[in-house]
Amino acid sequence: MRKITEQTIAVLAPNANAVNNGRKISQKGGFVKLFRSEDDTFYMGECSGSGKSNYITSADFVEEENPVFRCSCPSRQFPCKHSLALLFEMNAEKEFTLCEIPEDILTKRQKKEARAAKSAAQKQAGKPKVNKAARTKKIKKQLKGLKLTEEIMNHLLYAGLGTMGGSSIKTYRDLAKQLGDYYLAGPQLYVNRLILEMEAFQKDGENRHYHEAIHTLVQLRACVKKAEVYLTEKLEKEEIGDDDNVLFEELGGVWKLEQLQALGLKKENACLLQLSFQVVYDQARKEFIDIGWWADVETGEVSVTRNYRPIKAVKYVKQDDTVFDAVSVPILTYYPGEKNRRIRWEGATFSPIKREHLAGIRKNAQTILPATVKMVKNQVKNVLSDNFVVLLFAFEQIGGVQDSYVMKDQEGNTILLKDIPGMEGTVHRLSMLMEPSLLEGQVLLGAFFYQEETHRICVQPYSIVTDEKVVRLLY
Repeated sequence: MRKITEQTIAVLAPNANAVNNGRKISQKGGFVKLFRSEDDTFYMGECSGSGKSNYITSADFVEEENPVFRCSCPSRQFPCKHSLALLFEMNAEKEFTLCEIPEDILTKRQKKEARAAKSAAQKQAGKPKVNKAARTKKIKKQLKGLKLTEEIMNHLLYAGLGTMGGSSIKTYRDLAKQLGDYYLAGPQLYVNRLILEMEAFQKDGENRHYHEAIHTLVQLRACVKKAEVYLTEKLEKEEIGDDDNVLFEELGGVWKLEQLQALGLKKENACLLQLSFQVVYDQARKEFIDIGWWADVETGEVSVTRNYRPIKAVKYVKQDDTVFDAVSVPILTYYPGEKNRRIRWEGATFSPIKREHLAGIRKNAQTILPATVKMVKNQVKNVLSDNFVVLLFAFEQIGGVQDSYVMKDQEGNTILLKDIPGMEGTVHRLSMLMEPSLLEGQVLLGAFFYQEETHRICVQPYSIVTDEKVVRLLY
């Protein structure tokens, strides 16, 4: 019989309420009948509900990493609570009567296989065709929008940030709206951030807002300059197809998985562990962002998943959650970039974390602080990149009291542990660790960042990886 973990159910569920409702149905004995196929790919149950007749719910595991759920109930959630209840029945190892796979299920499998075969044939034929006329028209409009942004930005630099007050804020809000018409979502975001910082500065007069506004303006200027060169070269060379330049997404482009895979940005049969998780609200985007930090068991590469949930549609977009199992991904897709590349996948299987998974991660950690700090500096000096790099580091010792800690490497070099401004604090949680061994000879997942107050690289701790477990400081 197929093994289903609660972690798998949580990942498949649309939300936490659906998980709880599915668990209750299973615990209260809501199923009248349970069936499964002899080959263990099909499970079905007859469940009592609020309707006149029982609901028929099924789970098809012919593609193990992409199970298909069906239910006769009127719910718009997918999978519904009855489908999740069926998974809880499997998790509880209830008795399922053997049955033949229904004919309609076999027919649907055949149709799905035909669609998959057609898609595979199209991919094998080469890269998808590009509408050159439409792409050229879009690039020209983007260049026009960049020129408009540059003119207003130069005016602001000449007049000074102090002029961004009162009625002039409306001018910049209008600019931000216009940039959307020019397919420039990236520059639009920078302008929105600039407006928010200057509004905050006018309210409380704190210099940190002014400094952040200057930093945002520098980012906007760099984005505009680099984008103009990038787009102009594409037009001149008539190379308007997809490429792996990070400016595509920086300008607001949205990648499809097949586009990234066609560029070779993929890995087959990857095994990942999620080492940290957080949810942040981006006021400029007006979106919640679910951020997961993952380590590749084979290489130790630290990547990130980002699930964007616009505030206007937050109840319709499934929220990501913490994952405590090892995740096996048939095809892992990467976004362009250097450190901490964003990753996505379609379909995965989950299994308990084993010692060999942790050993694979630990052996690939950085070990010498000066070399690591140099690598971080080279990354964060790019104004368009994040101002931190998340890495695995094998430390000799972490010591300190209360919220002041220092991490030492095997050669005696040290680095301060500090919280990134504006981020959820984690340094103080080190004092809550009950096992002294966690602070000696372990591996730290941490965000290495430049702290302006001290003019040095510091680290915010996210998790500690031992031979036996992952201890999270940021969930």
